Amino acid sequence: MKNAFYLVIVLFFLKIKPIFAVCPLCTIAAAGGIEVTRLLGVDDLISSIWIGGLIVSLSFWFSDFLAKKKILKPILREILSLILFYLLTIPFLYWGKMIGHPSNTFLGVDKIIFGIGVGSITFIFGVLLDKFLRKINQDKVFIYYQKVILPILFLTIVSLFFYKIL
Repeated sequence: MKNAFYLVIVLFFLKIKPIFAVCPLCTIAAAGGIEVTRLLGVDDLISSIWIGGLIVSLSFWFSDFLAKKKILKPILREILSLILFYLLTIPFLYWGKMIGHPSNTFLGVDKIIFGIGVGSITFIFGVLLDKFLRKINQDKVFIYYQKVILPILFLTIVSLFFYKIL
């Protein structure tokens, strides 16, 4: 959480104007969600939903960075970005012995792997819904910060759903 705060401060003072598919607030909110659930002792499945959202958000950032540098074609750039960020996350969770406990499963799948999958799909759904709503509204948002609100709202709803059933 502190790192995200420092990043925002540095970007503010450097006055960097990057173009991101998902705004920095989404990514910071996803990272904050991970930290809050861990501090509150919430189940790994719930925490990992936010990890999945964070992975997707960061991969979109990286894909936009590559687009700005005119590296790779759009679909290849997005797929490789997603793969890269999964590879930068999941093996380290495994090596840190957070993944792989036989008693830490949901429906026979490791809770963290399951949550990352659910969170990733949920975050992508929020981003796609934002794009769809803009398209039907002549490239205008229906509500301010729609790009931020939708993915975070969906991650929150899915987290609450799994919290209730656990």
